[in-house]
Amino acid sequence: MKKWSVVLLLMCLSLCAHGAFAASRSGTVSMDFDLSGQKAGEEVRLWIPYPVSDADQLITDIKVTGDYSESAVYTDRINQTPMLFVRWDKDASSRKMTFAFHAERLEVVRKYIPGSLVCWDQSAFKPYLAGTRLGPIDGDVKKLADRITEGKKTVEGKVRAIYDWTCANMHRDPDTPGCGIGDVPALLEKLGGKCTDISSVFIALCRASGVPAREIFGLRLGKKAEEDITGYQHCWAEFYLPGYGWAPVDPADVRKAMLVENLKLEDPKTAEYKSYFWSGIDPYRIKIAVGRDVVLNPPQSGEPLNGLAYPFAQVGNKTIDWLDPASFKYKFTFKEG
Repeated sequence: MKKWSVVLLLMCLSLCAHGAFAASRSGTVSMDFDLSGQKAGEEVRLWIPYPVSDADQLITDIKVTGDYSESAVYTDRINQTPMLFVRWDKDASSRKMTFAFHAERLEVVRKYIPGSLVCWDQSAFKPYLAGTRLGPIDGDVKKLADRITEGKKTVEGKVRAIYDWTCANMHRDPDTPGCGIGDVPALLEKLGGKCTDISSVFIALCRASGVPAREIFGLRLGKKAEEDITGYQHCWAEFYLPGYGWAPVDPADVRKAMLVENLKLEDPKTAEYKSYFWSGIDPYRIKIAVGRDVVLNPPQSGEPLNGLAYPFAQVGNKTIDWLDPASFKYKFTFKEG
């Protein structure tokens, strides 16, 4: 009996760690685009983050309709992030399309983190240990990371110290456009921004400490039966524990809750949020992309894209402002069920 009790306990811990007993959210997401008002006589190209199924989300019933000349699903070469590519010829008078899919998302609850971890090959995680154009891991970032993690010997200890520091020192700036751009050196000067900003600081500090980490770009699912989710993009983070896997953290949502509910760091409710978003995230979101400094497929004109969190379009060689859905003309809706 004792042997079976131990086996059952281990099974329960494993299931809980992978969200088997977690809450869920499901519904249909529709993304409607109308680029007919853009400059005539130019080829128009559109790239849309293309969510796929994984252990925490199931994407089904995908439908792509419209009057485009070409459409296909590709990935970029570095991050293997899927993207829907749509193109209209330069003589097109109408440029409309709809991308719809059904999403079922699980809450992620990975609270059981083992105390002893296996040796691991850092070369397999090079992309998640390297600096990026806006997220360097040397200079002031490295100095700060060393100060935060001083005396911490384990991966979990280092990451927990960085998470606690980020929650305590960053703040949400509601005036930041979109999700922010994640310019880490600038953010360390003012310590304020939105989700991409706060997540990027956390990730840069992790990487500077030798811990693999990455941004997860996502889209929040509505909490109502039907909801406009056009501006619901969100970014959180994951860090890698050798012998355990990727674990999510969301210090940005901790700071958002503190702002919305007017909480202080020492409030018990803040401690609850910090505990929840340490290796756990709610089911009201789907993952749509990873990676920074992205070269799209087919390649866009100009420099690498900071991240594929939003739809991206070019008319000829000119990029449309993806943070202005009124002129870009797109609308996202969620309908539960």
